[in-house]
Amino acid sequence: MPRRAMGYGGGAGTGALFPVVVMSRMGNASDPLTQARQRFTDGLAHFQATRLIEAEQCFEAALALAPGRPSVLTNLGAVRVKLGKHAAAVALLEQACQAEPDNLEAWSHMGLAQAALGQHAAALAAFDRVLALNPRSAPAWNHRGTLLRELGQLGEAARSYEQALALGADPQVTGYFLAAVRGLNAPQHPPREYVEFLFDGYAADFSQHLTGALAYRAPQRLVSGLGARRFAHVLDLGCGTGLCGPLIKPLAERVDGLDLSAPMLEQARATGAYTELVHADIHDWLGGTPTRFDLVLAADVFIYVGALEAVFAGMARLLTPGGVFAFTVEALDTAQDWQLMPSLRYAHSQAYVQRLAQANGLTVQAVQRAPLREDQGRPIDGLYVYLTRH
Repeated sequence: MPRRAMGYGGGAGTGALFPVVVMSRMGNASDPLTQARQRFTDGLAHFQATRLIEAEQCFEAALALAPGRPSVLTNLGAVRVKLGKHAAAVALLEQACQAEPDNLEAWSHMGLAQAALGQHAAALAAFDRVLALNPRSAPAWNHRGTLLRELGQLGEAARSYEQALALGADPQVTGYFLAAVRGLNAPQHPPREYVEFLFDGYAADFSQHLTGALAYRAPQRLVSGLGARRFAHVLDLGCGTGLCGPLIKPLAERVDGLDLSAPMLEQARATGAYTELVHADIHDWLGGTPTRFDLVLAADVFIYVGALEAVFAGMARLLTPGGVFAFTVEALDTAQDWQLMPSLRYAHSQAYVQRLAQANGLTVQAVQRAPLREDQGRPIDGLYVYLTRH
């Protein structure tokens, strides 16, 4: 199912940014500044141990004891970025940057927060400021490339990614970003590190974001295309937070789910629709499972898979005779089999899908073209495909 494109919180291939601004030494143990320093030190320890709520509380206490101190503003802002409190983070980081115009860490975190808020022009200005202070920051070049890509400035985005690569950015992940904007030398599959990081970070608000902001209705449309047939054993491949599970459960004796993201699977478990949930990579699992299914669903999964030869070979092996493989792909209207799009998602052609079906003993029962979701208010067309095993 669809996930949003690469976020701005650091992580896979971007060189994560951490709050490490040091607070200056203070006086004796009884005065407020010394107490503030202790709260600040405690906050750093909590942050390094990923106890973010405790870190936030400590930095808040330090700020109350030492109002306006740039080091505390910066670190509290950075923690709030990690907690997803982006608007509150920007307010703090703006104060830090006003007090210390050369505060590299504050500008970096402000760029992350503004980007997460959709304030792309302001975020771009923040990262330009970072690069003016440190032109050799590979993470900043990467973030700049992502902002430019989302603004549609693909040539300039490519130059930023090239700079990041030259300065030591992860060649797989940044190379993947570069291929998406250049339209050349795309890998057959996205880097696993990127996909897992992306999905894990998106788990908490995934369903609401999809069904609200993206007007995502692919699971309903995909399941409705199955009619009233009942199934003994269903696999929800790439189940994510479990949007398909409750829809197919009334037609199934058993529904299992598989996904690469453990936090996504926890959301799926809460639906109560699944008998078993498996945390695994699709390719690894398909190549080894002894289980057989009479229906496999994959709603908007293959946009983050790429080439589908191994998937179809897996379907030929694990589908029972007469079993159904129902899935969506983003529609590609070119002569290519598949293409990595600037959105960082793969699109696939109908001819490619039909050729793979024939090569793997699967019969095309139906192919329907209809929107999958919206992107910036524009509907994204997909193919709803229904295959059966001979």
